[in-house]
Amino acid sequence: MIYYGLDIHKRYTFYTAMDERGRILKQGKVGSTAAGMADIIGPEACVAMESTCNWYHLYDAVEGLAQEVHLAHPLKTRAIAEAKIKTDKVDSTILAHLVRTDLLPTSYVAPRSIREDRELFRYRASLVALQTQVKNKVHGILLKHGYTSPYSDVFGRKGREWLTGLPLEPVYRQALEGYLALLHTLKEQIDDSEKEIKDRVRANPAALLLTSVPGIGYFTALLIISEIGEVGRFPDDRHLASYAGLVPRVHSSGGKTRYGGITKEGSVWLRWSLQEAAQVAIRHSPHFQGCYRRIAWKKGHQRAVTGVARHMVTIVYAMLRSNQPYRENQDTSVGDMAH
Repeated sequence: MIYYGLDIHKRYTFYTAMDERGRILKQGKVGSTAAGMADIIGPEACVAMESTCNWYHLYDAVEGLAQEVHLAHPLKTRAIAEAKIKTDKVDSTILAHLVRTDLLPTSYVAPRSIREDRELFRYRASLVALQTQVKNKVHGILLKHGYTSPYSDVFGRKGREWLTGLPLEPVYRQALEGYLALLHTLKEQIDDSEKEIKDRVRANPAALLLTSVPGIGYFTALLIISEIGEVGRFPDDRHLASYAGLVPRVHSSGGKTRYGGITKEGSVWLRWSLQEAAQVAIRHSPHFQGCYRRIAWKKGHQRAVTGVARHMVTIVYAMLRSNQPYRENQDTSVGDMAH
């Protein structure tokens, strides 16, 4: 077995190849491409690579070449192998040593289909963010002219008719019409992405199962599934909550234990989706309303929403492990079973 450490950059990758006794066989640079990986890696290779912004295509390329490939967990690897002198050669050598000695902290690598789901969500989220920016530009034009829309939705059919009829100087008229045209295009793209998401949910039994939970619709269900990946990799709901960053910080010293705010570590998207779902659930579900009220009267609204999101983790975990839908009835509720 030959152990490789890959320090990946945008245009090149520095590699270190090491034998089973820790002797460096070769080091050098190759292009950060599939062809570059094929030049150095063979079927007897065990590869450790950094988790960088461009790891996706290189991981897929190496997976088809090497016997084993591991994605290093960036924070844990840094904690184990922090070096005062940091160079490409040092980083790749440390990665090779860690994978050789079976001490490499690794990140979970989801199957390609799940990674595609994640990319679909990020694409839709970027479109929605652009849409918000363009709408703010339109509101800026109205603010400069002191106009207030008589309609609650200025971008609805009647609102657009009102915008079209506003007396504006040519430069502002051009900007307004351009922004409205952009909004029309963005809406079409968002609608297309949402249709694709719905199709994927219908084809995904686990995601379809989660839509039975109050507050979890098609978009949120597939987002949660894509961020969790294989639920069996979490031994219990506490580990899943930790992955979502919904567990409190703990400081224990001198026999005293203090709890702080949530860690906010792990999957940002999973935490966001659960908190958004919690805010909808407390308006439509007596069960989640009760959870919210028990926390809110002591700790306030925001902590109560976070508490409901944490409780939702327990329910989601139990549902995915038991393959049972959510039921509000206390006698058969998956949520109550998972308390």
